[in-house]
Amino acid sequence: MNPPKPASRPDKVSLWRYLRLFRQDILSAQPQRLYRAWMAEFKTPFFRSYLLNQPQLIDIVLRERPMDFPKSNRIAEGLRPLLGNSVFLTNGETWKRQRRIIDPAFEGGRLRAAFGSVADAGEAAVKRLQSEQGPLEFEAVTSHLAADVIFRSLFSIPISHDVAAQVFAEFKEFQRSQPIVNPAALVPMPRWIPRLHRRKTRAAAKRIRALIGNLTAERAGQIAQGSAPDDLATKIMTTPDPETGQVFDTGEMIDQVAIFFLAGHETSASALSWALYLLALYPEAQDRVADEAAGLSDTPDFSELSKLRFTRDVFRETLRLYPPVPMMVREATGAENFRDRDIAKGAQLVISPWHLHRHERLWDEPNAFDPDRFSTAAGKASAQSAYIPFSAGARVCTGAGFAMMEGTLLLALLVRSARFSTVPGKTPVPVAHLTVRSKDGIWLTSEPR
Repeated sequence: MNPPKPASRPDKVSLWRYLRLFRQDILSAQPQRLYRAWMAEFKTPFFRSYLLNQPQLIDIVLRERPMDFPKSNRIAEGLRPLLGNSVFLTNGETWKRQRRIIDPAFEGGRLRAAFGSVADAGEAAVKRLQSEQGPLEFEAVTSHLAADVIFRSLFSIPISHDVAAQVFAEFKEFQRSQPIVNPAALVPMPRWIPRLHRRKTRAAAKRIRALIGNLTAERAGQIAQGSAPDDLATKIMTTPDPETGQVFDTGEMIDQVAIFFLAGHETSASALSWALYLLALYPEAQDRVADEAAGLSDTPDFSELSKLRFTRDVFRETLRLYPPVPMMVREATGAENFRDRDIAKGAQLVISPWHLHRHERLWDEPNAFDPDRFSTAAGKASAQSAYIPFSAGARVCTGAGFAMMEGTLLLALLVRSARFSTVPGKTPVPVAHLTVRSKDGIWLTSEPR
């Protein structure tokens, strides 16, 4: 049995239907032929867009010449009210400076230092589940859990903290008001003309940034007094740019915390809910995860992650089938020629983990759930050339190692405590807005083991 596919995969889609579907859900807008094509061109009245599936082309854009293909502003415009000039949206020298300051927070022993925060959030989620009865919508459960991880790791506060709870509530409002693409971004216009955003989107973003600003200002005071905890926020706020010696000011830090919350909360919640669904769909795999998790101590230590090899592969396979960020858009800064096609300056280049991870010419049984594929020669080769859940190259996600540690540990803790099963009549249908989620939620039942 294969996991569910998007609602539909027509082989041909008209421009206007595509734009309508794209705004609602980019997954069901994609024709079936794109899951076997190496490259495809899509024409609009305003620009040309090219989907790249061939690994060699993806390597050129992401690994070999990333500065020639900066992030496109067309998709990013919708996130601007919340993320400002965060590292997720910037390009060029600004982006390089931001990465020089941020990257050290996720290097070396920082994962070990953050492990306890993730474990504490996981145990808190286990206790909450034990008090629940009947079917639950698990995207809400994993969103709460992932937000708890972010606040504990960044600011050493649980989600029960008043400000953390307010940010979480406001972020849910932002998600509801945020379209997948800002329609104004599809029409070329000078940069000095402001983009239009929904009033609710702007208002929610403003409230979130104000709350994050309060947390950042409080932490700055603790740093000045020498009483700040040794967490990610302190590390990032005290790390100087090795080239200029400057640190982030308050406004810049608000931008970065906003993307850490978006990337670390939204993407982790998506992946974890799909992982639990897949394990509920495949009880034998769930039992294997439970057996591994049973070998953990009551209070797991970072060194015990090595015991969770199959659990890690379950999470990797989940990221293959349901990559939280389904598409990445780059812009050509000059004329190119790919597969004998002339690519004009300004063209949009779409690299889609959703298509790449399910590509019929790159994976054996691409729509099947098979965590063991990563231990086979064919699976390893496919993963090497066609697996980019965290992007690749210079712009690979800074928190990729953190995300893998978090997902593996939380999955183990949850499955150690409960057995998950699907709910009849509640088959989730994947759609994409900020991340890949289910159209009507992911409904599961959990029973104590």
